[in-house]
Amino acid sequence: MEPYSDLSLRKQPKPTSQASGSQQGSSIYDQEVKDTEYLQNLPLYKAVDAGDWEAALKFLEEHPNALTASLSADGDTALHVAVLAGHEEIVEELVKKLDAEDLAIKNKMNATALNYAAIGGITKIAEDLVKRNTDLLTIPNQNGQIPVVVASLYGHKEMVRYLYIESPKEELSPGRGKNGIMLLTTCIIDELYDVALDLLQLHPQLAFDQDSDKDTALDMLAQKPSAFPSGSALSFWQHWIYVCIRVPEPHLSNNTNGDIERPRSGPTIRRNIVRRVLHQLSVIIWKCLKPAVPGIKHLYNLKLTHARAQELLCCICEQLSTLHKSEFDRLGVYRAIFNAVKYGIVEFIEEMIKHYPDIIWCEDELNRGIFMYATCQRQEKIFSLIYKMGAKKNSMATSWDKYHNNILHQAALLAPSSRLDLVSGAALQMQRELQWYKEVESIAQPKYREMRNLQQKTPRALFTESHRKLVEEGEKWMKDTAESCTVVAALIATIMFSAIFTVPGGYDQYGEPLYLYQTLFMVFIVSDAMSLFASTSSLLMFLGILTSRYREEDFLKSLPTKLIIGLSSLFFSIATMMITFGVTLVIFLHKRIHWVSFPIILLASLPVTLFALLQFPILVEIFLSTYGPGIFDKPKKWWLC
Repeated sequence: MEPYSDLSLRKQPKPTSQASGSQQGSSIYDQEVKDTEYLQNLPLYKAVDAGDWEAALKFLEEHPNALTASLSADGDTALHVAVLAGHEEIVEELVKKLDAEDLAIKNKMNATALNYAAIGGITKIAEDLVKRNTDLLTIPNQNGQIPVVVASLYGHKEMVRYLYIESPKEELSPGRGKNGIMLLTTCIIDELYDVALDLLQLHPQLAFDQDSDKDTALDMLAQKPSAFPSGSALSFWQHWIYVCIRVPEPHLSNNTNGDIERPRSGPTIRRNIVRRVLHQLSVIIWKCLKPAVPGIKHLYNLKLTHARAQELLCCICEQLSTLHKSEFDRLGVYRAIFNAVKYGIVEFIEEMIKHYPDIIWCEDELNRGIFMYATCQRQEKIFSLIYKMGAKKNSMATSWDKYHNNILHQAALLAPSSRLDLVSGAALQMQRELQWYKEVESIAQPKYREMRNLQQKTPRALFTESHRKLVEEGEKWMKDTAESCTVVAALIATIMFSAIFTVPGGYDQYGEPLYLYQTLFMVFIVSDAMSLFASTSSLLMFLGILTSRYREEDFLKSLPTKLIIGLSSLFFSIATMMITFGVTLVIFLHKRIHWVSFPIILLASLPVTLFALLQFPILVEIFLSTYGPGIFDKPKKWWLC
């Protein structure tokens, strides 16, 4: 070994050069042999990759050594190729022919066939391999990842569940490397909260570990709003069913956080037993309903996911509560908290406050507290927690960041586009921004309204500057909507005004309508008059919108109210216009065709229904945004009459 230790430092004598040349020649020869082997086994590679087992079997009978030979430049065997191609039958036949030790053959990337099966996600292939050789479960690839971790990285849920059950759990302990924490974080990403929860209960120390990307389990949960009820958008009926659904109760922790358990009395125990029995009965009922009704199945699985994620968060928080506050920064706890605020996960913040109340005073790198950052990110559910803080609320609203922006300055900044896009139309977006500013202004100290930041701007001046473009877009949206509706309202008013002088049947010699004393004629007159009055009112409202000054404050109440009245009146005028038209046809044709009423009513309701489907949702949204309960969960005041 010694003569070769300094080959790179000095020139070698001629004999050594000849030796090097002979070694180089030997390596070239070996490479040629391997290339020849590849070419010789190429038919087997093609047959396995194409799923032609008969051709592959014929080749193996003629060349038995090819069963474990390298078939590619990466060192893949026939089993590797079959697993990558996803041919279950060929894999099953090859496993029967191979010895158990041969299943653990690695290619040049240190990957076994089970590693490739974890990438492909076909559970049947993994089952065939594991049945013959369970040692495959603990053989890592070139990145040190065992198969269950590889499967989780590729998001194969069923494969992860199977490999997790079969894998030795000691391989996932923190002392055996990064496999445990990698599986925990990737399971959270893949929404496999049952696997993640079981793993964390087996190895609680994983709550503090960081994976290869320096992420913790808490980081991953803080970026998964869909794991909690606050991040799931449900319609009214879906929310009602969701509340009624009962899922199996999570396993409660034995940690009482230092509280002394009160002695349990006999009646209390009996009540708990009855409550538990009733809960189990309701769980069984909902489990029976789940496969029968598709909508319930989705909501049941959603609630079960939320329950498991909440329990996982609780377990992590219990582990963190045993640490000193000085370790939070190192473990990225504060980073996770502000990520949760960014995504609006109110359950995350509530759970953290429950286990560590002082967490509400933490700040980010810009010295922004939780509620100041929630204001910046326009997360009203997080911000609403400030109303539950009692006297601490006033203190929390008096801080400012490193640029001297107070909480009112944060409300004056333009909201992130991801939050603005949740509201339809620029005008309603401007209304939402004004609602935020007014709400924050109501809890801020009066002097904060005139406080200047480092750019010498007051909150109101900053609001005007930040929202100038949004005001212009809101004005354009309002005018475009008003102009379109004005044309329709004017057209209806014109038609209804002329229709009253051309009544069906005409007039007699005394100038009285011929059908004056018929019930249908009275319906015609009333519906025509109502349509005319409604369309005229709608026209005036839309003209009011077109001639508005479009100040910032107008977007809060004035403009939305005019739009609500205008759209409502227009909808009513269209409905009554169709009634007028239908009644006229019935008056003309009912003596000749007795069944004409039903098809006329059906056809007349079609345009009314189309208008309702297209415009009614936005009308409801505007009404709720202007006169609804609001987006903030404020304490309700009850007034006695």
